[in-house]
Amino acid sequence: MQRLLIFTVILAGMGLSVEAGILGPLGQNVGDLWATFSIFSIGAVLTFMLMLFFAPRHSASFFSRPAWELSAGLLGPCYVVILTIAIPIIGVAYTMIGVLAGQVGKSIIIDHFGLLKMPKRRIDGHRVVAIIAIGVALFLMAGAN
Repeated sequence: MQRLLIFTVILAGMGLSVEAGILGPLGQNVGDLWATFSIFSIGAVLTFMLMLFFAPRHSASFFSRPAWELSAGLLGPCYVVILTIAIPIIGVAYTMIGVLAGQVGKSIIIDHFGLLKMPKRRIDGHRVVAIIAIGVALFLMAGAN
């Protein structure tokens, strides 16, 4: 099961690169904020349709959740606007390596300290090597631009 999940996550990451590649030209043609709006509008409609058919009817209202949990919705549009602006200037690969560096770096901190109610997973040698490797990739990508 874990291998299938890892494969699925890799596919999702590939989807993010495709989305990023689409966002750059879309933002240049319609404007960065309109591109972001279109991505989230289409996603909201799709999610709503999935909820109608697959979400349990007895689930608690998300309005009953603490505000800090709902604040994650603010991060998505910021991320998409940044991608839309950066991709035409520095390219999809360099942008996504930067995103990966930020994601893995912050994820290691979240895991290590058990932030956001996540279980603690200590920083070990493997995680340090991984973040160094991503840093090297970011450095090498900078040289290619």
